[in-house]
Amino acid sequence: MTDALLRDWRCDWRIWAVAAGGICGLLPLLPLRQNLLLLACLLGVTVVWWLLREPLRWVHAFLLMALTLPPLPIELGNSGPHVCLVAALVGLLAGSTSRWQIASGPLTRPFLCLFFVLLASTCTASCISGLTVAAGSLVRVMLLGISIYLFFQVIGGGDRRHIRDIRFARLLFIAGMTSALFACVDFYFQFPAPAGFAPQFVWLSSGVFRRAQGVFYEASTLGNVCAFFLVMIMTALSRPKETCPVPRSLLLSGAPVFAVALILSYSRASVVNVAVAMAALLFLLRGRFRWTRIGPLVGGLVLAGTVVVTRFFPALSEAYWYRASSISSVFSSPEGTLSGRIGNWETLVTFLREHPGLALLGIGYKTIPYSDLLGGRVVSDNVYLGMLVEAGVLGLAAVLWLNVTILRSGYRAAKAANPSQAFFGTWIFCFWAGESVQMLSGDLLSYWRVLPLYFWVLGVSVRGFDEDTDSRPI
Repeated sequence: MTDALLRDWRCDWRIWAVAAGGICGLLPLLPLRQNLLLLACLLGVTVVWWLLREPLRWVHAFLLMALTLPPLPIELGNSGPHVCLVAALVGLLAGSTSRWQIASGPLTRPFLCLFFVLLASTCTASCISGLTVAAGSLVRVMLLGISIYLFFQVIGGGDRRHIRDIRFARLLFIAGMTSALFACVDFYFQFPAPAGFAPQFVWLSSGVFRRAQGVFYEASTLGNVCAFFLVMIMTALSRPKETCPVPRSLLLSGAPVFAVALILSYSRASVVNVAVAMAALLFLLRGRFRWTRIGPLVGGLVLAGTVVVTRFFPALSEAYWYRASSISSVFSSPEGTLSGRIGNWETLVTFLREHPGLALLGIGYKTIPYSDLLGGRVVSDNVYLGMLVEAGVLGLAAVLWLNVTILRSGYRAAKAANPSQAFFGTWIFCFWAGESVQMLSGDLLSYWRVLPLYFWVLGVSVRGFDEDTDSRPI
């Protein structure tokens, strides 16, 4: 009965209009404070009702809010809660009322295996580190679960017409460009952080500056997002003009913005991500690649980023290029090049040698910085090594299985006859190739706000397309 009632409310707007009119009729009879509270409740319920009217509308709302809105200024966790979690709750409600089921596919088992292995590791965390640390571990597993749930919703819902996915991809590009532009302005003026932020700074001769982070908790997340959209630009411009999913003028206007924001984030690993993605793109386009399509773009990105950063941030420009050139000395001076990560990795390896039994089950997902077993605050900054310590051999195997399956699925989609599926498949294959490499120097699975964005592209690329019903050029 409840399911039928929710479906009726979702489809018949007249019921809601009558209810809203009745509530508005009570406003003149109540004090001002109660009126504002009532209107806020009415607005909130209206938004929830609007999101429930279509199965994947909450997905679009979640991704747009995660890209463009900062965390709420509330002391909860490291950075405070985010409003996009409301859209995730609506998504759970939408799935429960529509009798949604997990769609089968090659990615289903790797995703479920990773989620349940991490969920089981919270039990180990409660035994080793206590209930408080285990509760934090459980929260982080659930945040990762949002990305997995969103992926299953994408491949199991929607009308499977690629034209709507392309339109939303354009909207995501605009939202991402707006977020990156704000990050550049934020770094220049050093606005006060709206909520908690990671203590990441750049020490220059002119002073100490917070690295560009935009609306995200840390600068590395911003760099990762910029790399994601730069790969999208390269993928789109490598395609014939008639099948380019985004107007070229929009792509060329967004490229310098993402390039500058990537530099201001001070993330070298994200630059490596883009380089690996470009190599993967060349691999996919071997035999039919023309440098005239993407060569000028690469040169233009380097030139635009160099000019803008040198013009507005001369001290940062000198420090950044010196830092970027230090990658060449990774073998002669690895500790300095990798910003102290080697010491943390040695601590984790030593811990595994001294406690080989814990390598089987792990100490609990996302408990390394909070566990007393390691003798101090240690950050893994490596998905593979961190997963081995936190979730054991099964956790590491699950991550490797998932990465291989994503690359295989993206490669298969990139070879599809449907131009839209080929675009999304190429995009996710190239980006995840870079992401798999960047996981060696960053805990990318903890980027729960932007990970759903990547899995949305993955879901669209592997979801079945009917080429006959919508085969128009993009």
